[in-house]
Amino acid sequence: MLKSKTKILQLFVTLTACAFLFVPMILSLLAGVTSNYFKGVSSGLTLKWVFKVWELYADSIFLSMGLAFACLIVTLIIGLPAAYGLARHPGWLSRLLEEFISLPLAIPGLAIALALLQLYGSLKGFRISWTFILVGHVLYTLPFMVRSILAVLASMDLKTLEEGAASLGASSWQRFRDIVVPNAMPGILAGALTVVTLSIGEFNITWMLHTPYLKTLPVGLADSYASMRLEIASAYTLVFFILIVPLLMAMQWASARAQRITL
Repeated sequence: MLKSKTKILQLFVTLTACAFLFVPMILSLLAGVTSNYFKGVSSGLTLKWVFKVWELYADSIFLSMGLAFACLIVTLIIGLPAAYGLARHPGWLSRLLEEFISLPLAIPGLAIALALLQLYGSLKGFRISWTFILVGHVLYTLPFMVRSILAVLASMDLKTLEEGAASLGASSWQRFRDIVVPNAMPGILAGALTVVTLSIGEFNITWMLHTPYLKTLPVGLADSYASMRLEIASAYTLVFFILIVPLLMAMQWASARAQRITL
């Protein structure tokens, strides 16, 4: 009897949490395909607001996707060797370097953006380039890539695996390519999922670094809520979900598959 009541309570809490999370989201998305939000669904359904969003903010959408994948490539190029070095040489210095890499997580995004503006703001060509925003995104997301890969490498006997490969004549590059990278793949994919998600949705750093010609998805969303009709802002949210949800599902599937193969 007690067990049955506990299950009912757990189900109730779960459904309540789901309703709390999803009902406002569903209402917001529904407003994006409603002819008139204040009249409700009775005014009819339409896709004109979605097309209007695409007309106004297509550049922002492509910029965000490009930034996210560029950020992923840069953090992977930097993060994988960094995590490998930290895992290969444990000790107080490695722990100190790990904390230093994680420092941007403890600093507000606005403070990071302000520091970048003070340091590079006078470089006009760089200041108005999308690469300026990319630097901010890399600083913010790099710790997630490093920690994800490091957690996987630290859970295995990396030294023994490499010594075994070296005894068979494998070079340093071959050991890194054939031993480290395949075994680190679950961490790489988990880090990639986090980096892409954070880069696409990052607002604070981007808000400080963007120019009128370089608006990302979150900045465009804020702009639409501030200056457009509520239907357009809601349609913008719908477009955001259409783009991000399939991407996240695909990356989660790849991460889960990599974990099964590794195990």
